[in-house]
Amino acid sequence: MSQRLAIFGGTFNPIHRGHVTVLAAAVLNLQLDRVLVMPTAVPPHKSNPDLAAGVDRLAMCRLALTDFPAAEISDLELRRQGPSYTIDTVRQVRRLAPEAELFLIVGADMLRDFHLWRQFGEILEEARLITLPRPGVELGRLPELRAALGDEAVEKILADVQTTPLVDVSSTEIRARLTAGREIDDLVPPVVAEYIREHGLYQLSV
Repeated sequence: MSQRLAIFGGTFNPIHRGHVTVLAAAVLNLQLDRVLVMPTAVPPHKSNPDLAAGVDRLAMCRLALTDFPAAEISDLELRRQGPSYTIDTVRQVRRLAPEAELFLIVGADMLRDFHLWRQFGEILEEARLITLPRPGVELGRLPELRAALGDEAVEKILADVQTTPLVDVSSTEIRARLTAGREIDDLVPPVVAEYIREHGLYQLSV
């Protein structure tokens, strides 16, 4: 039986309780053997003037998921030069694990713009797209994605939208609290809060 392997990418700036909760649910729902938790280097679709260094985001992911046996923290995108295009990541993981059943986990907000991703059709040829719901994000009928992929492909993607807890936490909120000098212990695992304090991260965020 082939290994069920998922890619779970994001800025993780910082990783928070919401990430951990939905990842645990997805692993259970999909019976995943392994998840590559992969901080992005330069996100092509986001502007992050307060993006913490890759080494710090990797460290926080490792701390948050220490007791998560299926999680493997990957620096694959951080080691690659230039923007973090998902198609390049998927191809690289496929080369490393040619026999695996490959899944790509994205948030509902990302799915709405999936038709804008570089070579989105080829991504779907290599990996099964798994969508995690996010608070306040309604997918609707996704007309732009239907125009790009066709109704059948979109219905298949929608059938793989997961039922996971909706945890209303965002990295943006965490950084805003830190800038204001407020506590974040209810939003991130304790070890991540301690790391942020020890390293003075996000204190000068704007």
